[in-house]
This record gives sequence, C-alpha cells and structure tokens, in this order.
Amino acid sequence: MQQILHGKSDTENGLRDQVLRWKERYDRVYAELEVAEKTLESERKTSTSTDSGSIEKQKRLKELNTYLGLTDVTGSGVIITVKDNMNSKFVTSSDLVHDGDLRAIINEIKNIGADAISINGQRIVPSTVISCAGAIVQINGESIGAPFVIEAIGNEGLESNLLRPGSFIDKYGDQISITVKKSDNITIKKYNGVLTNKYIKNAE
Repeated sequence: MQQILHGKSDTENGLRDQVLRWKERYDRVYAELEVAEKTLESERKTSTSTDSGSIEKQKRLKELNTYLGLTDVTGSGVIITVKDNMNSKFVTSSDLVHDGDLRAIINEIKNIGADAISINGQRIVPSTVISCAGAIVQINGESIGAPFVIEAIGNEGLESNLLRPGSFIDKYGDQISITVKKSDNITIKKYNGVLTNKYIKNAE
C-alpha cells in the first residue's frame, strides 16, 4: 500500500506537522494527568470527607482520562464507513483507501472537536499512529483491514462539518467509497494499549 493521498494537496509534511502538534498536546495533558492523579490520591489518604475541591479535581481527572482514551464513552455522533471503490472499470491506486486518507479524515474530526474517535474498535488517542503495512493499515500497532468504520462522538455539527464544501469527504468521496450517518447511541471502548511518556519529567 502506498502512502499517497490520491495526488491531494495535503502533503506528508503537513500531516507530519499535525501529528507533531497532537503529540505535543498529548505530552502536556499526560503530564497534567499524572499530577492530578498524585494530588487526588494524596487527598484521599489524608481526608475521608468530600469537599468541593476534591469534586472539582475528580471532574478534571475524568476529563483527562476521557481525552487520553482511558475510559469507555457513550454518546451521539457519526459513523463513517470508508472502503475501496470497486465500481471503477479499471481499479487504480486512487480507488483504494490509504493510511493517508484515514489520517486526513481523523484530523478533520479532531479539528471539528470530537470527544472520542475509534476505527474498527481501535480507540484513537493522541499517541495513535496510523501507518501502512502492505495491503492493510496498522492502527495502534494492530493490523486493520477494510472496510474502515470510524465512529466519532461529538456535537451535532459533526456531520455537517465533515460534509461541508472543501472537506476531505467532499473532495474525494467519489474516488474512494465514503458514507456518513448520524447515530444517537455510539459506544467507544477505552484504549487498551500502554500509554508512555518518554520525554516529560517532573520539574524540580
């Protein structure tokens, strides 16, 4: 499988920059999560009562866990099915789904502000890598084959933004097969991999 984007204007450098920006954001949030967990655990040990400060910290911890994909979530959103276009008389590379296509769609969903995303059951977290592995795609180190079912939980504007003029789906939905439908009941499972934070250290 080639890492091309059907001759699209999105370059690999642009996608790489987006990945780096999300990695930086992930590093900051992961560090904040570690501090929040340590603070909350310390408060649990020193106090048996629940005060407004503890409630607020627990709320923030829950938000961080959701962002990092460490909890199951349920809500309304969209289901996007992406698969190869086999209707062409002569199937070419531009008719096939590439890892770059999935990255472009996921980046658009992130930019719209979705709360949680998965592809074929693989939770998308800030450290997720979507890469090519021969005739299949690897997500979170797992081999995933087409069709690719992307589930995203978010606000009511998800569908309209994904289908807006100039979006990836608007431009290339006729080359590869892409369908979008709303759903009021989507459940996205937590990330089951290991989150690592190699570069951040606690300040002295």
